[in-house]
Amino acid sequence: MALSVETEPPVVVVMGVSGVGKTTVARLLADRLGLPGAEADDFHPPENIAKMSAGVPLGDRDREPWLHALGRWLGDRATAGTGGVVTCSALKRQYRDTLRAHCPDAFFLHLSGGHELVQDRLAHRVGHFMPTSLLDSQYALLEPLQPDERGAVLDVGPTPAILVESAAALLGHVNGDLA
Repeated sequence: MALSVETEPPVVVVMGVSGVGKTTVARLLADRLGLPGAEADDFHPPENIAKMSAGVPLGDRDREPWLHALGRWLGDRATAGTGGVVTCSALKRQYRDTLRAHCPDAFFLHLSGGHELVQDRLAHRVGHFMPTSLLDSQYALLEPLQPDERGAVLDVGPTPAILVESAAALLGHVNGDLA
């Protein structure tokens, strides 16, 4: 079901556990919709990256400043009327609530996939600080979108191009224009 037609470009959070394809889908979606994009990993302080690189899961206190920085980015895009697409695991409802505190109209696109598929993707990913060993902790934290949350779930089985077209349809965009 497409969203209602809006006068402002959408502000989208591409969410899910590590390895579902958030970065790929977010980049393609931002390009498809002509929106600015950002990668959540770029907002992590060095201490968080060091912890994750060492295989230590982040706690809520570690995530709080990171989530507020992402929320400010979203809010700035909404205020400017540019829209935007950002990646963020946004695994817990409270994390999404933090983002929404800065940008109430954020749309959460949850990329969801089976554990074996995602683990295989992580095992073959090169140049990322998130080790496969932390995948179980991410699935343990994951709280699905609730009916009162603005968003949708897409299974990551199809190609990224198909996922992007599905997302654009959900957002009410066809050929880069509002439907």
